[in-house]
Parts: sequence; C-alpha cells; structure tokens
Amino acid sequence: QVQLVESGGGLVQAGGSLRLSCAASGSIFRFSVMGWYRQAPGKQRELVARISIGGNTNYADSVKGRFTISRDSAKNTVYLQMNSLKPEDTDVYYCNADHVPTHTTYWGQGTQVTVSS
Repeated sequence: QVQLVESGGGLVQAGGSLRLSCAASGSIFRFSVMGWYRQAPGKQRELVARISIGGNTNYADSVKGRFTISRDSAKNTVYLQMNSLKPEDTDVYYCNADHVPTHTTYWGQGTQVTVSS
C-alpha cells in the first residue's frame, strides 16, 4: 500500500521558518510528480508547490520567493522549505503524489502548520 508520511509541521512565529518532509513508499516516488497542497477549514484544498520527476517546479503566487520545494531521490522524500512565514500560511498541509504511469493520485494524512502573529 502506498504511503505518504509527512512530518515537520508545528507552531512558529511570523517571519519564522519550517521545513516539511514527505517520505513516499516504493517506486511511487520515482515516477510521481510530487506536490504540497494546503487547506483551511471550510475552504478548498489549494496547490502550494509541485515538482516534476525531472525537478521542474511551480509555485502558488502567494508563496513565490518564500517557499522552496525539492526532492531527494535517494531518500524518496519531498521537502517544502517555508521561510518568512505569515499568519495566512496557517493551514493543514498535504503531501501529494501524482503517479504518472498509472494516473493515480495519492495523499498524505496532513500536517498542521500554525503561524502566530
């Protein structure tokens, strides 16, 4: 069974930094576009950042210049480095894997990020 295991969320003051990690199982990681999404209560889940199998990245406008997504093939892990955090970044963050060969999407369980003002 595919698992995406997230870690790194928590409470931080505005202006601070956090790094989220998402470890994927098996060969899913190698052949998946990996991404981070976030969702506030009562709102739609929105894309934060994605990274292709080849390392191309794209970001939501609201996080450009502050967040960096990266992937480590040796560890089957995708990271989201979040700097200059703002209270409006407070959300549950979800790891996502779009497995290209099977057109299957997988989600992690979510990790809470809270930014205090």
